[in-house]
Amino acid sequence: MAQHSPLPDWAIEAEGLVKTYAAGKTSPAKQALRGVDLRIRRGSIFGLLGPNGAGKSTFINILAGLVRKTSGTVRIWGVDVDEHPRQARAAIGVVPQELAADVFFTPRESLEVQAGFYGVPKSERRTEAILGALGLSDKADSYVRALSGGMKRRLMVAKAMVHAPPVLILDEPTAGVDVELRRQLWDYVQGLHAQGVTIVLTTHYLEEAQALCDHIAIVNRGKVVASEPTPQLLSRLDTRAVVIAPQEPLAAAPIINGFDARLRSDGRLAVTYKTGQASVEQVLAAARTAGVGIRDLSTEEPDLEDVFLALTYADETQPSPLQD
Repeated sequence: MAQHSPLPDWAIEAEGLVKTYAAGKTSPAKQALRGVDLRIRRGSIFGLLGPNGAGKSTFINILAGLVRKTSGTVRIWGVDVDEHPRQARAAIGVVPQELAADVFFTPRESLEVQAGFYGVPKSERRTEAILGALGLSDKADSYVRALSGGMKRRLMVAKAMVHAPPVLILDEPTAGVDVELRRQLWDYVQGLHAQGVTIVLTTHYLEEAQALCDHIAIVNRGKVVASEPTPQLLSRLDTRAVVIAPQEPLAAAPIINGFDARLRSDGRLAVTYKTGQASVEQVLAAARTAGVGIRDLSTEEPDLEDVFLALTYADETQPSPLQD
């Protein structure tokens, strides 16, 4: 009886990962990644977030074999990318941010060519099933150049799945697509996750990451500034908000001694406070002292955007990495 290798605990492991782009004639050297240590657990939906230029795309391109790392080690599905590059890259499917479609092929032909590229035998190809799952069956024989941007985005996901990789990397998959396509795409991705596929997601839609990801890493200026389960990451901020619906409309946010008060577009007043330094009762007392009548109120926990801004702002205050 054939022996099956045990599944790895980690879908992706990076240790001391560095990438420095050499100086050009008109540009200085740039250290895009500076000692990244990151482990992505098998079976997770993992969010990789960071501002533009943080190093996310460089990290993904190293995994995909498109960029050579300067130093450090990377393992995909337990396989070192230097020792067994083909085996390691066969374990991932990458959906790039840019729409790069074979405009003179049909979707069916594109998937067949991609499957052949990965050496998938014809008897094991799942072209029709993948086309159906992504809502492309009725466009299977249309030229790709005639497809809408949303359809091309679906085709990119389909091509990444032809070799049934255990890890799927989605780089800004819903950028510029409509709400309905976004919902359909996430239904499909969550179905893959339910089958055991590890999902790695980069997105600028922070509410999307908060809703979908069980673990989130935040990258800034080439280093990981946080990597934690989503609930733990959200608990990092000790700020809360009391949201007051005033009895009388407010023309502007009043000055509430000791607290930050902001008037929202719906007329409600949001007053933030640090849980270790004040209580809801103290906030309400200060609001009444400032002349605010309270018709109704609610409290809000910090969201991912708050954490993201706090962590990246704190990192920006540190000395700049190598830029010469």
